[in-house]
Amino acid sequence: HFIGRDFSANCPFGRYSSGFTAGFKPVIGEGIEFTNQFFLSLIRKRGKMLIEEYELEIFTPPCDPGTERFASRAKLTVDISDLLPYLNAALHGARYFPEAKALTWKNGKHNIAFHAFEITTGNLEDRDGAEKDITVLIDLVNEIWERRSEITPSYTTQPRPTPMGIYKLLPHKNCRECGEPTCYSFALKLVVSQRKLSECPVLTDKKYAENLSTLDELLVETPSIA
Repeated sequence: HFIGRDFSANCPFGRYSSGFTAGFKPVIGEGIEFTNQFFLSLIRKRGKMLIEEYELEIFTPPCDPGTERFASRAKLTVDISDLLPYLNAALHGARYFPEAKALTWKNGKHNIAFHAFEITTGNLEDRDGAEKDITVLIDLVNEIWERRSEITPSYTTQPRPTPMGIYKLLPHKNCRECGEPTCYSFALKLVVSQRKLSECPVLTDKKYAENLSTLDELLVETPSIA
């Protein structure tokens, strides 16, 4: 766990900067720069990490040009496919797709996808948040890897929500404010990630708060990749 934390007690160089280059080179102390391998060796306390280096990219998804939202991607040098069943067991609401060697997870408003050699996260407000999110996810993967002997892996794929199941949670007003002719049409698009919940302004009404929360958990989107 190292983003934004103070390692002055354990690291002779004190607090480090959270600014990274594309190759992930944290800057520690005053003008002292180390490669990620050396930096991670300073804070490694318990055995070998699964992910020791990665390339970080931050971008605006091509489907949302001009938006203030960001996505980030960590290109890995190690295959994490074998760890996905453990993440599936440990992360509430995760969806595992064995044939695709992929797992999706929604953490709050953030859409996250784990692939064999890549981790992506989307719907982030700023670049700093994009950097921190990826770092936390890398840390999470390493933590699960370290604790894998304590976890029973799950190879079960949670079923995707059906259009009718989603429709039952919508307001049924057919107001067309979302751009679709009916709420059921909107549900059809939500299930295949062609529409977003935020496009239904009626759902922001307090009386739909519980429905919105349920929908938010059910509709896990895969982050867009540039």
